[in-house]
Amino acid sequence: MAHPDVPVKSVDVNYSKILFWSLAFLFINWIGPLLCGKYADTSFDFVPASDIPSQLIGLIGSSVTHEKWCPHVPTQLDNRIKIPSNFNQSFDIAQVKNYQYKDGAYSPRHCQSRYRIALIVPYRDRLDHLEKFLAYMHPYLMKQQLEYKIIVVEQADKKPFNRGKLLNVGFLEAQKMTKIDCVIFHDVDLLPVNEYNMYACTHMPRHMYSAIDTFRFRLPYRELCGGTIAILARHFNVVNGFSNQFSGWGGEDDDFCKRLAGKQLEIVRFDPAVAVYVMLPHSKTTPDPQRMQHLQSSLARSDVDGLNSAKYEVLSIDILPLYVRLLITL
Repeated sequence: MAHPDVPVKSVDVNYSKILFWSLAFLFINWIGPLLCGKYADTSFDFVPASDIPSQLIGLIGSSVTHEKWCPHVPTQLDNRIKIPSNFNQSFDIAQVKNYQYKDGAYSPRHCQSRYRIALIVPYRDRLDHLEKFLAYMHPYLMKQQLEYKIIVVEQADKKPFNRGKLLNVGFLEAQKMTKIDCVIFHDVDLLPVNEYNMYACTHMPRHMYSAIDTFRFRLPYRELCGGTIAILARHFNVVNGFSNQFSGWGGEDDDFCKRLAGKQLEIVRFDPAVAVYVMLPHSKTTPDPQRMQHLQSSLARSDVDGLNSAKYEVLSIDILPLYVRLLITL
């Protein structure tokens, strides 16, 4: 019922506009992902679950005797994508804080891990996501008997979020802290579901998810490097890291794929039932309006735009129990 003091105005309804946006929403959220999924099923080459252990790269230059290695984590052979019913209850940060961590690092006590990784997370203003990520990922990585360190690179200035540059900074600073064989760049809103999705590098760079809930557990296109990727440190140096040019959402991951292809480094992906992820809900940041122009010049810039040109200032390095926090300005 209208308020008696407010005159009722007639409203012209533009039904054609409503129909257009309804169809656009339907295509973007349902039809598009389904079509992409159908395409992905026939065009993507995935490493079969049974072959995953043979693809993983262990510690480089290690002299540990065979008897002291931690056993391989078995590979899940079930090809059905399954999400545990208690997945959303797996975020008890208080319980994780009771573990005996030191500066965000962990290594098995009774055996030598086969794999050493640095997990680098670009971050700004997502405390809820960060707490859930840490609460979930520490137990997950411990089960895999990894030697690992989690480094969160936080952008402190008010400039548009620059994911690529933050990852470059994380890599450069991580090299000063620890020996890095394998680095995994990981968005704070992505969580792996299957514990057999080993967090280790392969002979070629590995895009970590082959199935994700936001794409109806499909992949939208072959040249996808976004979200989380595992790469040998020497390969990351070969491609000169990420571009520093992309400010705001989007572009730096596609640019990185072009860099890999330019150096004949092919993307590897595991069986979708193993490499399955969910994304924590969040709102998108403002896209970079120049991202398409930057992408057109990717290879021309790759040798001069990246690790060797990353300008930044470290405001503080905070050694916390669950992670190392790099507070920086770009």
